[in-house]
Amino acid sequence: MASIKAIRGMHDILPDQTPLWQFFEAQVKSVFEQYGYAEIRMPIAEKTDLFCRSIGEATDVVEKEMYTFADRNGDHMTLRPEGTASCVRAALEHGLTYNQVQRLWYHGPMFRYERPQKGRQRQFHQFGAEVYGLDGPDVDAELIIMTARLWRQLGLQGAVTLQLNTLGSSAARAAYRTDLVTFLQANMASLDADSQRRVATNPLRVLDSKDESTQALLDGAPDFYAYLDDESRDHFERLRQLLDAAGVSYEINPRLVRGLDYYCKTVFEWVTDKLGAQGTVCGGGRYDGMIEELGGKPTPAVGWAMGVERMILLLQELQQAPVDIAQKVDLYVAHLGAEANVRAMQLAEQLRSDITGLRVVWHCGAGSLKNQMKKADRSGAKMVLILGDDELTQGQVQLKPLHGQGQQQSIAIDQVTAQVTRFL
Repeated sequence: MASIKAIRGMHDILPDQTPLWQFFEAQVKSVFEQYGYAEIRMPIAEKTDLFCRSIGEATDVVEKEMYTFADRNGDHMTLRPEGTASCVRAALEHGLTYNQVQRLWYHGPMFRYERPQKGRQRQFHQFGAEVYGLDGPDVDAELIIMTARLWRQLGLQGAVTLQLNTLGSSAARAAYRTDLVTFLQANMASLDADSQRRVATNPLRVLDSKDESTQALLDGAPDFYAYLDDESRDHFERLRQLLDAAGVSYEINPRLVRGLDYYCKTVFEWVTDKLGAQGTVCGGGRYDGMIEELGGKPTPAVGWAMGVERMILLLQELQQAPVDIAQKVDLYVAHLGAEANVRAMQLAEQLRSDITGLRVVWHCGAGSLKNQMKKADRSGAKMVLILGDDELTQGQVQLKPLHGQGQQQSIAIDQVTAQVTRFL
């Protein structure tokens, strides 16, 4: 019978990999705490209509990438392809947006049916930050400045570049869209196949095409900035002033539109040239109309999402992971004899209680002392306690520091906690 393997594009994260993930997760969480953001946790599956209404029917995500199924009641469910819509749904359902400002963060798996490749999987992980109830550019700036702090904390500030744009108001986009479609239709033969399809469904996404010939053609397209309303223009200018004051450098990218329909005004991406084609590591913007679209009162909203897999790849590529990141053991407890085995278990429990955070492995199963010492060494333990039946009759145990940190010595059992503490 053939063995069962993981679904294509959905990967296990093995014990030798999880310490780096835990390190990165801890760094992100610490930055959120510095800025006063509170964690929210949402379900992995949501009603399909949530994403159709919020993301947009004509987006690639909804058209081609969502994992959608009918449950036993015939209700259409979708594994979340992104976190913003779920976070808005939760905030509305629990009244978090009613006359309140909310700074929220979340993390967890997302799902999109795509061709798996380096940095792009069908089950991937994201951190997200969302702010509700603030309409000024200052909170847009805060979200960007917060990520800049994270890059510095991780030693990545020289490897990522901020690209910035504004999409203006819905009225400005509608006027621009009309003229853009006219231009694109007049040049259909020169567009790549994806862009030709998008002219009828989501023409602004043509601006974001990766096709070189399409990008060359767009040099003659209408200038979106000429359509901007005064409020959006002022919002963007004040955002730039705040970023300048914070020392955050950026590039203006007038063709940055992001892939989802809900964005307005500020949009941004942090990109890198260290990961090949998968260059965006964090992106977001303002989506003031979504809460109303999903049944709430008009509420300003802005946020970003960060791909964990790509961040892990970037840390590895630039060798920015701490060298001592692997999970470690402080103490390995070896034993010889049936009574010694029981006492070893008791001592391990006692030490875990006596010394906060002490990492102890109690040797389980049979094995010679030589074999147990090899396992103790492989565990990375700083020291090993050796209990034998003979020593126990004398109320003694052996404490052996590993890795050349000292000599083996006999100690009284009632002095174990004090002696182990001394060697930490």
